[in-house]
Amino acid sequence: MEVKHLIEHLGLLPHPEGGYYKETYRSESISDFEGFDGKRNYSTGIYFLIEKNNFSALHRIKSDEMWHFYGGDPLEVIEITLDGTLKTTLIGNNISAGEVPQYVVPKHHWFGSRVKTGGLFSFVGCTVAPGFDFKDFEMAERKSLSEEFPQHALIIHEMTR
Repeated sequence: MEVKHLIEHLGLLPHPEGGYYKETYRSESISDFEGFDGKRNYSTGIYFLIEKNNFSALHRIKSDEMWHFYGGDPLEVIEITLDGTLKTTLIGNNISAGEVPQYVVPKHHWFGSRVKTGGLFSFVGCTVAPGFDFKDFEMAERKSLSEEFPQHALIIHEMTR
């Protein structure tokens, strides 16, 4: 798999948080969900590709987000939980090395991702339920997040722009 081929063949576009993406699914069904301002689709899905020397910056959304590994190199998902715990999950196909082929980031957790050290790129999918809407997306601000979680200031600095 070549990155350029994937980007062109799948029609991936630059993502605001870093990397490339394309929405592949948006359910036709919509509803009111608790904690949201307005109606949302039941679920949405995207392709997401990130290359080495880039990262998906820390952000949070109001929905659970399930990550699915498709190819390339393992992806590190770095997350700060609601209680302030720093957690790193490796998404990939090498189960015996501690990687998982899918992983759910719970709603409201700060999270970002990057290719595991030594890799070239990661190609994954993300399914969000209730469905993704940019109204529910918040990009982390380096200074305020470092003040809230000073014990994680180094990783916050690495994973914000």
